[in-house]
Amino acid sequence: MWDVILDTLLDTVKLIPFLLITYIIMEFIEHKTSKKTKDFIKKSGRSGPLWGGLLGIVPQCGFSAAASSLYSARIITLGTLIAVFLSTSDEMLPILISEAVDIGTIITILLVKLAIAVLVGFLIDLFFRKKFEDSSEEPEIKDLCEHEHCHCEHGIFKSALKHTINITLYILIISFILNLIIHFVGEDNLSHLLNSTPVVGPIIASLVGLIPNCASSVIITQLYISGVLNFATMIAGLLVNTGVGLLILFRTNKDLKENIKITVLLFSIGVIFGIFFDLIGFMI
Repeated sequence: MWDVILDTLLDTVKLIPFLLITYIIMEFIEHKTSKKTKDFIKKSGRSGPLWGGLLGIVPQCGFSAAASSLYSARIITLGTLIAVFLSTSDEMLPILISEAVDIGTIITILLVKLAIAVLVGFLIDLFFRKKFEDSSEEPEIKDLCEHEHCHCEHGIFKSALKHTINITLYILIISFILNLIIHFVGEDNLSHLLNSTPVVGPIIASLVGLIPNCASSVIITQLYISGVLNFATMIAGLLVNTGVGLLILFRTNKDLKENIKITVLLFSIGVIFGIFFDLIGFMI
């Protein structure tokens, strides 16, 4: 039980700097820029999926948390958000490095995830960006403030700090519950679930990857290193894994139907590419 508490605290504390910086930037945009400048920021990010994909591969799930908050305020596009989610793998990179996995293998995995993230991100923006920009019901940062009850009129830093505290407490509670469930279910049982049916492997791995907890990425990566999972099953689970990104999205974006659609979209992408790599026999 002590390990569960410690892991929850450590995972949550690591996110605080990213969340605070993100909300400071958002508050600055809301308080110090004109509507014309805000529109320029939102419409100038046509390369968003590329930068989102590149930032996502950095081994820190804080970027997915930041992206969820930025998307909820409509500062970044859906394509950029999905790119960050797809390239994020939480604990994958540190584990691969610590296990002395061949550098060529590591680079290949990262490039595959990056290529998929950027490609899918641009495709999503190609078909949905106009709707995103022309929406008459587009949320603003002030709407996020009202949803979080942070009283943004009290100043940039104080408001950002209140946002950060609200979200941190939410993550702490949910992460503790998830860690407890995983602790009692057992990693061995999750391992068996992932490897029980080869054909359905990508589907099961994607479901496990949706668990907003570092344990899912740890299990999937370790099983791949040990040879229990093939590349296709591993990549399906890690494409879907967003760290706490989805948790933040459900907390900050008040459109529940949209959040569910994004989750289903993410899951579908993981399954499709997992099955694709399985069919072509791509192995590393």
